[in-house]
Amino acid sequence: MPNNDDAATPAQTTGVAGGKTLWHGRFEEGPDEALMAFTESLSFDKRLATDDIAGSRGHATMLERVGIINADELAAILAGLDQVEAELADDTFVFVPSDEDIHTAVERRLTEIAGAPGAKLHSGRSRNDQVATDLRLWVRREGAALAASLVQLHGTLVDRAAEVGPAYLPGYTHLQRAQPVPLAHHLLAHSWAIERDVDRLGDALARADVSPLGAGALAGSSLPLDPEFSAQTLGFAATFNNSLDAVSDRDFVAEMLFVCALGMVHLSRLGEELILWSSDEFGFITLDDRFSTGSSMLPQKKNPDIAELSRGKAGRLIGNLTGILATLKGLPLAYNRDLQEDKEPLFDSVDQLRRAALAMNGMLATIQFRIDVMAAAVDDSFAGAVDIAEALVAQGVPFRDAHAIVGRVVRQALEAHVSLAEAVETDAELGPDFTDLLRPGAGVARRITAGGAGTDVVAAQLTKAQAASSQLQSRWL
Repeated sequence: MPNNDDAATPAQTTGVAGGKTLWHGRFEEGPDEALMAFTESLSFDKRLATDDIAGSRGHATMLERVGIINADELAAILAGLDQVEAELADDTFVFVPSDEDIHTAVERRLTEIAGAPGAKLHSGRSRNDQVATDLRLWVRREGAALAASLVQLHGTLVDRAAEVGPAYLPGYTHLQRAQPVPLAHHLLAHSWAIERDVDRLGDALARADVSPLGAGALAGSSLPLDPEFSAQTLGFAATFNNSLDAVSDRDFVAEMLFVCALGMVHLSRLGEELILWSSDEFGFITLDDRFSTGSSMLPQKKNPDIAELSRGKAGRLIGNLTGILATLKGLPLAYNRDLQEDKEPLFDSVDQLRRAALAMNGMLATIQFRIDVMAAAVDDSFAGAVDIAEALVAQGVPFRDAHAIVGRVVRQALEAHVSLAEAVETDAELGPDFTDLLRPGAGVARRITAGGAGTDVVAAQLTKAQAASSQLQSRWL
């Protein structure tokens, strides 16, 4: 947002290419083209047009309520804003070189349409509180759309978990096969992370739901403004407590960037697993043609680009977060031009996470799980070793001793190039009574810890996840 510490309105002197700036009165000459080229923000803050017009309607309505403008002037302003909005919507709005930002452009065009009433709109308002209001309106609107896309992804994870039934696959630690886990349990693990993302987003939106209108440049106004009425008119939950804080606060931007960065980290982790699972080395899934790409050279390829880009863009969103934190850390109160740097990373992070969530949702909804390959990968491994150790513990053997016994048998099986079941059956300390623990799926059926990867407790978890999905959808969809 270009800096403007007063409530100036367009008037007599010219700026770049014959236009007028909102702050021309203090200067004998208009700004140089190099200054305008470096400081303009119109190229990206045009996205705030709808929010700027909404904020201006709210401000104008408040001005009429407190007697700063009359009813006829309000009508002229509102009609002019309607025309500006229509011109922007149908792409007939003509920008001029002196339009530093969307706020300048809207007010300039409004004054051309409405005349003197348009020039009164900025009474009691600075671009400092104006842009903070616009940005909060944008966050509130786009944040809800982002939440909806994440909720859809969450619902797909829960639906697929219900669909796969008793299927199981290797669970991994250190990317080494560890224990068999239900596929539903694995999918639900990702769903809980996405649910937390939506919860965090809701918290961030609640803190963004505060109106800065009435704070002015930094110290309020001598005019009889009514900030609470402005907040109510625009649907904000609250109004500011301190004018200095109101115009300089970008906590809500940093929070949104954190929510987006962590959300993309979660999609990156999910994407990494899908990349591995789709490889021939794993072979756990088959990608749908609609949500995968091919190679320009290698005709046999089917690539998981959605998952790879989700993984790659996570670094970009982390960079957006660290960038805004670095910008904010050294700023004195109140407004500084540095804060113009809040919008591009915010717009980018929200856009990228939403697109990734929608694409990942389609990818997950259409994946074919190769249940037989998953089961074979764990049934032929040593993943049941801990179940034997726990069976010994149930008989009174100290866990460390049980761990050593089973570890010895595992080593012997590896050295003899036989299966763990064969080594257990012939071992003097174990024997045939323990081989049933190594039957396909036996370990999964034995686990009883709440929240764990046992058959019955996963069924209970699925019921809980379905209830969470229903609640999220009722709020955001």
